[in-house]
Amino acid sequence: MKNEPENRRPVYDDEVDEVPEPEFKRWSADEAAEWRRRQPRESVWDVVRWQLLLGLLLVPLTWLLTRRAEVVGSVVYGVSCILLPTALMAYGLTSSGLARMLQRLFPGVSGLSLAGLFFWEGVKLLLALAMMWLAPRLVPGLSWLALVAGLVVALKAYWLELLMRSRRASRTSKIL
Repeated sequence: MKNEPENRRPVYDDEVDEVPEPEFKRWSADEAAEWRRRQPRESVWDVVRWQLLLGLLLVPLTWLLTRRAEVVGSVVYGVSCILLPTALMAYGLTSSGLARMLQRLFPGVSGLSLAGLFFWEGVKLLLALAMMWLAPRLVPGLSWLALVAGLVVALKAYWLELLMRSRRASRTSKIL
């Protein structure tokens, strides 16, 4: 190239911060197994559990505050608009025949996992939108405010799961 200096050479981390990198050491099978044992097992089903729990807490609270079945039905439908697509996505990523087949045929191929994640995320989004579009036809006396409240509470389960996951990770790191 015209604008590049003639004496250009690659720069390594050691040269930038003047701290030598530790030498790479290959782990034995026992060391790798021990590391895996110490890592917390994460599951997409944890988000589904939190959404279900929050929905189950919101329904009686809504009944206590309003005493109106239409509002409670709208909240239930709002939570369902998030819970059901998330459960379908979790099933698709972990338990579906396609997921098992891909794991068996291509173990460790992260590109297929990412493609599967994008596919199931698209399915989840389309199902959630379709459910919301059908809400006026399926929920008698629909209260849009209550439906949105159910949606928001169910969506907050993602943040709650992330918070709990970070707390579990920090507690695990303190123990080790």
